[in-house]
Parts: sequence; C-alpha cells; structure tokens
Amino acid sequence: MSRKIVALAAVVAAAAAAAVKLVFFPAPFLYAGTLEATKVDLSARLSSTIAAVIPQEGDPVTKDESLVRLTCDETKVAADLADVNFRRATRLFKAGTLSPDAMDQVNNRKEDSDVRLGWCEVRSPIDGTVLNRYHEPGELVGPGTKLLTLANIKDIWAYIYVPQPDVSRLHPGETLTGYLPELGMEPFQGKILKINDEAEFTPKNVQTRAERQRLVFGVKVSFLGANEREILKPGMTIEVALPK
Repeated sequence: MSRKIVALAAVVAAAAAAAVKLVFFPAPFLYAGTLEATKVDLSARLSSTIAAVIPQEGDPVTKDESLVRLTCDETKVAADLADVNFRRATRLFKAGTLSPDAMDQVNNRKEDSDVRLGWCEVRSPIDGTVLNRYHEPGELVGPGTKLLTLANIKDIWAYIYVPQPDVSRLHPGETLTGYLPELGMEPFQGKILKINDEAEFTPKNVQTRAERQRLVFGVKVSFLGANEREILKPGMTIEVALPK
C-alpha cells in the first residue's frame, strides 16, 4: 500500500511540475519559414552544340571552374580568320600602308571574336552546388538557353512572418535561433538581414486560417555561417524563435 501511495504521489508531483512549467514557463512561439538559397542560372550566350557538361546534379563546384563546353565550330572559324587578318593588318600598319582607322577596325573585330570565343566555355561564377542540369552533350542550344542552376547552399536563408506587435522589437543584424524539427529541434544561429517596410497578409502556405488572416511583416533571416556542414537545404522548414 505504501508503495502505491509513493507512486501516486510521484505522478501527482510530476503532473503539478508540468502544469507549473506550462503556466509560468510556456514554450516560446516558433515562426516557421521555408529555407531558400540564392540561385544562379547559367545560360548559353550563342548558338552551338553542347560538347560537354561536366558536373552532375548535386556536385560541388568552385568559382571559375569550367562547367559546360560548347563546340562553337562557326565561332572558332571566325576567330581564326580574325586572327589572320589582325596579323596581316599589323604588318601593313607597321609598313605604313594601312591607315590607323582601318587598323582600329581590324583590331575591334579581333577583340569581338576573342570575346565570343570565350563564351564557348561556361564557368561557375560562385562556389556552390549544382541544383539542376537541363541539357546533355550533343544538344543544340541558342542564346539564353538555360544550362545549369547553381546555389551556394551554405548561404541559406528563410522568411518568417511576424505580426506588428512583435516585429517592432526586432532590428536588422539581430541574432535569432532557428530549429530544425527533423533533427530533434537542433539549433542554428541566424541573423536578421532585413525587415520588410510594408505589412502584408500572411502567405497562403501558412497552415492555419487564423494565421493567414493576420497582417504581418516579412523578416529575412540568414543562416550563413551556421550551415558549414550543409545540413540545411532549400525547401526545408525551419522554426525560428524571437528574443524574449
């Protein structure tokens, strides 16, 4: 009997402690946001057949790394012709039989052909990861055709939507903590990049109708520096706590 009384007392004490914690120390409200990374689309600048697409989706790339090579047959012929004409014009100019204006025109054509020849190799403008690969070797592409999409996964951010009474105590540069539900609420330190100047209705992807009907301010929170292990991915939901 005494054991039952002790066990019952322990249960009652635990329930009382939980009630006290719930009433006097409530869990902070968390604002959910969808993680995003700044994406960079790489496109062809001239018409050509693709010779090689080096990286696969998910591969890391470094700045200035060669990612796509185009055959550029016509461009290479034009560049060779411009180079021959430039060398010939240089000899004539030194001999005094070619005017400066004519020499400038030949030089401009050579510079233009050299620039176009450089477009035959598409290089990465950033250190990042290949998100999408749109075409394969042998395909014909034209100017503006999207070839790859890159993103710097480490430089990742999310928008949370905060009502006016709470947003008034936030400021750019302030540190916030984000939690990843999939990893047992593992914390990630973030920093407020900007607070939108105008209020808006909560976006439709917020789950509850009550939340969608409120006027809120978008707050952009960056997790740059907290994602060195690249745990955070675009499309994940992160939950952010405001300072007390």
